[in-house]
Parts: sequence; structure tokens; C-alpha cells
Amino acid sequence: MTLTLDTHYAPAELTDAEVDALVARHGLAPAARRPGLGEYVRELWSRRHFITQYAHARLTALYTTARLGQIWHVLTPLLNVFVYWLIFGELLQRTDGTGDNYIAFLTVGVFVFTYTRESIATGTWSISARIDLVRAVHFPRACLPLSATLIQLQQLLLSMGVVLTVVLATGEPIRARWLLLIPAMTLQTLFNFGCSMLMARIGSRNHDIGELVPWLLRTWMYLCGVFYSVSKVVAHAPHVVKVLMDANPGAIYIELARHCLLAGYGGLTPHIWPLALFWAFFTLALGLVACWQAEDKYGRG
Repeated sequence: MTLTLDTHYAPAELTDAEVDALVARHGLAPAARRPGLGEYVRELWSRRHFITQYAHARLTALYTTARLGQIWHVLTPLLNVFVYWLIFGELLQRTDGTGDNYIAFLTVGVFVFTYTRESIATGTWSISARIDLVRAVHFPRACLPLSATLIQLQQLLLSMGVVLTVVLATGEPIRARWLLLIPAMTLQTLFNFGCSMLMARIGSRNHDIGELVPWLLRTWMYLCGVFYSVSKVVAHAPHVVKVLMDANPGAIYIELARHCLLAGYGGLTPHIWPLALFWAFFTLALGLVACWQAEDKYGRG
């Protein structure tokens, strides 16, 4: 007599209600669950050391293959300053309204705008370029654009030494107003954080945006008064153009830095500090919410 053993056992199936009850009883959550916004912010804060260490590691690796290392981050804007000075200062003589120190005027504008431009450019790719890390490890994805901006902040601190050297070398005196550069740069950094997170969200879903961002940033630079005085250009423009140019956040942070460092540049309009505050916190909130809303979608598809 031959005994036949059936080795195929069908596992007992649980109903959806039973599965939900087990999940609730043991406090389980979906792998790609999006936390609440408050929880997300707390989780970001708890990862602050990871953000800073990751930024430091990326910054170190960024220039290991370049002979001059981080010096290139200073040399490139200085070369741009020279080109703009040659074209706008010498050939075209477009220095009206820039004060009596066009080289310092230009240097401040180039370095301040470079900080925002590079924060946005690197933030756009910060999530999509690290998709393997996103899929392998659980952490708030906003850590990546925040660390990208932190890299640019570290490079700005190095660059500011060069900016101050140029400012002093061209005859500007040291004044107490230089201290206002600290809150001005703090507000710009918050603005950059927000832009970086917002663009990271967009760049993670649409890879073609990377082809458009450099063109948009270049166009924006021409509207920010990097190498000309915005107030002089819009003095006789239609009112709506003047309002839009005055509210341009890129121009606002450049104007604040120039006001802090350049003695002969002139006064500020009364609304510029409130606008700087508005853009900093509005953009930071917008970028954070945008990044958080897609938290359960990054790395899919």
C-alpha cells in the first residue's frame, strides 16, 4: 500500500478587517506612510546632525578631484565679476546709480546671487540624484535639499572673506552697519532652504526641469540688478514694473547686502526688510509643505 502525502497547504487567509485590527493593535504603519506635518518637522530636527554631516561629506567629495579644490568656488564668481566689470563698467558704462565703487557693487551682487542660484540648482537634483539612498533608507527626504543648501552656505562663508577683502581693498570703511549682514544672510538662507525644497519636489517628478532651470536662473539674474542699479533702471518704468522689480526676492537680498557693506550706495526703501522677512518665511513654509506632501511618493516609479 502506497501512502501519498499532500505537501501543499493553503495558508489561512485573513480578512481585511482582521488585518486592520492587527495593524492597529500593534501600532504598525505602512512602509511609505507620510507623517503629519508637525511630526515631519520634529523628525527633520532630530536628523539635523545627519544633515550637517552629509553636507560636510558631500562638500569634501565635491572638490577632491579638482587640483585647486574649493578655491574654484571663489575663482568662478571672481572671473564673472571681471567679465561683468569689463562689459558693463568699461565698455557700456552702465554704472549709474551704483555708487562710487562699482567693483565692490558688482562683487557683492555676484557672490550673493551665486549663493541663491547654486542653492536652487543643486536642490533641484538633490532627491532624484540620490534615488538609491531614498529607496534604501528611511529618513525625511527634505534632508537632502536642506543639506544641498547647507553646502552652499558653507561655501558662502568662505566666499565672504573674499568679498570683504575686495570691499576693503576698494576703499570701503569698516562700519557698524556691517553687522546687519548677519540677519540679511540669515533671511536669504531661509529663502534658499525653501526654494531648494520646492525645486527638489519638482525635480523628483519631472527630470526635464533640469534642462530649464539653468535658463530660468540666468534670466532671473538679469532681473536682479547684479550688475546694474534696479532703482535707476525702473525710475521711469510703468508702476506695475516698478512694483514687480521692487518685490523681486533675488534683488532684495542683493540690495540688503550692498546696503550693509557699501558706504556710498545710498539708503534702502522702507519696505525692503519686511519683504525680505516675508519671502524668507513664506518660501520656507511653501517648500517644506511641498516636500512633505510627496514624502510617500519619492523613489517610486
